[in-house]
Amino acid sequence: MLSIVSLLCAACSVSASAPFHRAELVFPLHPEHNHAPGIVECPNGDLLVSWYRGKGERRADDVAVYGARLRNGASTWSQAFLMVDTPNFPDCNTTMFIDADDRLWLFWPTILDNTWDSCLTHYLVSEDYLDDGPITWNWHDVILLAPKDFPKKMLKALSARIEVEDRPWPTRVEDAKRMQHRLDRIGDKLFNRLGWQPRCKPTVLPSGRILLPLYSDTYDASIMAVSDDRGKSWYASDPLIGFGNIQPTVLRRKDGTLVAYMRENGPLDRIRTCASADDGITWGTVGVSDLPNPGAGVDGLVLESGKWLLIYNDTTRGRSSLAVSLSGDEGKTWKWTRHLEKHESGAYHYPAIIQGRDETLHAVYSYFVNKDGKEGKSMKHAAFNEAWIMGDDD
Repeated sequence: MLSIVSLLCAACSVSASAPFHRAELVFPLHPEHNHAPGIVECPNGDLLVSWYRGKGERRADDVAVYGARLRNGASTWSQAFLMVDTPNFPDCNTTMFIDADDRLWLFWPTILDNTWDSCLTHYLVSEDYLDDGPITWNWHDVILLAPKDFPKKMLKALSARIEVEDRPWPTRVEDAKRMQHRLDRIGDKLFNRLGWQPRCKPTVLPSGRILLPLYSDTYDASIMAVSDDRGKSWYASDPLIGFGNIQPTVLRRKDGTLVAYMRENGPLDRIRTCASADDGITWGTVGVSDLPNPGAGVDGLVLESGKWLLIYNDTTRGRSSLAVSLSGDEGKTWKWTRHLEKHESGAYHYPAIIQGRDETLHAVYSYFVNKDGKEGKSMKHAAFNEAWIMGDDD
């Protein structure tokens, strides 16, 4: 009997490790702007996706946050439902996570005067989110940050950057304009405290500390909103200043070092990196990785296997190619890469990724195409495993 059980277990193990990939649209192609998703797996195994929808982005006051649900074992997503709408103000980038108490958190920025500079990050918390349709929210608050000595730290980082350059910097006219924009606002207390918005999911450390990655288009810099009391209060980490590094995703090494991977919002065309040795309070010099980036969002995970995963647009121009890469040495090298999308046109971008309890990887991303002469936008969900990533690219 034991030998039969052993054989059955071995067969199940082989089956579980077989490469697989499946994908579907969360909703049919839609004429309005649908963008910037988040994703969670609920305690009952359902998947929940969030994104924003409206006539544009920050300049369209009808923009609101929507959601959809994929029931555990189902193949079709629910109809889109409204998650939050601030009347007469755009609600934009979304991200979510489920905490240790199984509460659902939704983070997003509300735009005050149709500029990214003016956004405030809000959050909602729910203990009742498993039923069909809209979610019942139990708590709503705003994350207010007052970065300490921000002008001093920005100017110090700028001086250090200029000193290591072997040529005048910035060199491009558009980069010079962005730099002047930053300099004009470095000493402005209001701009120091406004404009911080989310993109990637929080990272929860073994201590229970929550790090919510935020970024600023005002300064092309990033920061962490930190909570040491399970989200009751938040304060600012030191900024991650690289003059182009935005939208961080945070991964943790076995030795406790945190590594942030960030979108490049400048001329370097590579994913930016930065490390912290004190659980996200202070951060070192912002560097650059070997991985390409066209100015588009990235997301990442430390997998149950111990491997690291990044999902990103692996180009220096355009967003028509979306890849997942695996590292077996905590980000030193990225040995395996597989494409979720690789086309001559379209945009497949702003990915969010999680790993389910059964170790299935679930990615969701903005899906912009021109089909039969008509432009349309959706969210696309892809489910796959490590073995698929490590297989031959199509």
